Amino acid sequence: MPLQDLTPQLRTRLNRMERLVGWFVFFATALLLFGFGYYVFNKARTNGWFLVKAKFYTYVSNASGLTVGAPVVLMGFQVGQISGITAMPPRSKYNVRIEFFVNQVTPQKDPYYGYIWSEGSLVKVNSDLLGNRSLEITRGTNGCNAYLTHPLETLSLEEAKELSDPQDWRLAENLYDENSNLVFRVYATTLWPSNVEQMAEMKLDSIPAINVKQNRSHITAMWNKQLQCYEPYNPRDSVGTNAYQLVVAESPSVTDQAQAMITQVQKALPGILALTNKIANVLDNANATLANAALATSNLNQTIVSTQPMLTNFTDISAQLREPGGMVNWAIGTNGNEQLQGILTNANSVLAGADTNLTAILIHLSDLTSNLNVQVQSNTNMLSSISKIVVDTDDFIQGLKRHWLLRSAFKEENAPQNTNAPPPDLRPPRMRQAG
Repeated sequence: MPLQDLTPQLRTRLNRMERLVGWFVFFATALLLFGFGYYVFNKARTNGWFLVKAKFYTYVSNASGLTVGAPVVLMGFQVGQISGITAMPPRSKYNVRIEFFVNQVTPQKDPYYGYIWSEGSLVKVNSDLLGNRSLEITRGTNGCNAYLTHPLETLSLEEAKELSDPQDWRLAENLYDENSNLVFRVYATTLWPSNVEQMAEMKLDSIPAINVKQNRSHITAMWNKQLQCYEPYNPRDSVGTNAYQLVVAESPSVTDQAQAMITQVQKALPGILALTNKIANVLDNANATLANAALATSNLNQTIVSTQPMLTNFTDISAQLREPGGMVNWAIGTNGNEQLQGILTNANSVLAGADTNLTAILIHLSDLTSNLNVQVQSNTNMLSSISKIVVDTDDFIQGLKRHWLLRSAFKEENAPQNTNAPPPDLRPPRMRQAG
């Protein structure tokens, strides 16, 4: 039905419905566009599209277990991702080049790449049991930052001397004297007038300086290891001048470690087999020893059974010995005790008689000695006479020894033969004493 054929009321209602449908389509499209824009924004923020990225690269022996997009870790935090894995040319001394970037934390905080310094920072390649590998950056301990966000400027000597706030300006390179001794260290040296005068004495035309009071939202300078100075950073430069190289500490992959372990096991296998053979021999000897022990225990049981009567007899003997006089009865028998008693009675009688006889003998000896004493006391010349008799007897015997007829009878054995001795004195004793 043509629209002009409708009544005015129907045409009014139709126009209202068209306007409602148009507004619905408009709001639905706007809501769809808003949701898509929020998704893109959230995705960009999650991936760090709005954050400053510092580019780094390193060289590894092989790319096994490394993938593009794998996380890069610093102090346990995920700070970036691997952006590229490239094989080096055949004549190059390196095998594989790994490129990665480190994000800024947030625009309001210090960047993660501020922990990466020229000394102490390196890349460790970690591997897990599944063969996957990841990159971990260690925190710097010395030197200077790999990247700067402060503006880099070149000042003349006159401008450096006229600075109103020299403590906010730092040196942007290491300065050495003619003997290659480090005089001024980068970033640690402020442009005080005294330092500027010493730099002027070193015949410098200009001074590269860093304004630490200002901070940019992007990277402004990168450290050059060869020149020992900061250079302006341009992310659009060719590869190699817009990325900082880190030394790698690569650990062997799990497959290499497993292969090395298998090789070591193969080398140790002959020794293990020899050890198992020795263990088998020891077990055989142990079994033989156990069999001998079982046989010995069976023989011991028989011995114990056979010694049971002996033990019984020993028990009876010990019981008899514990009785009073049991030792004597067991040694000499029951009749021996009576005989021993008779012997002891007779011995007592003999001892009593011997005691009586000894007493009588002693009494007689006492009488003899008393009589002898009385006679000696009554005759005072008896002892001198007896002594004279003994001396005369000795002289008589000595004279017999010197007589030529009886001399051989009194010859002493083992006496030394002295041919030169004087002849014996044959005179009587009285004449020898007088002479």
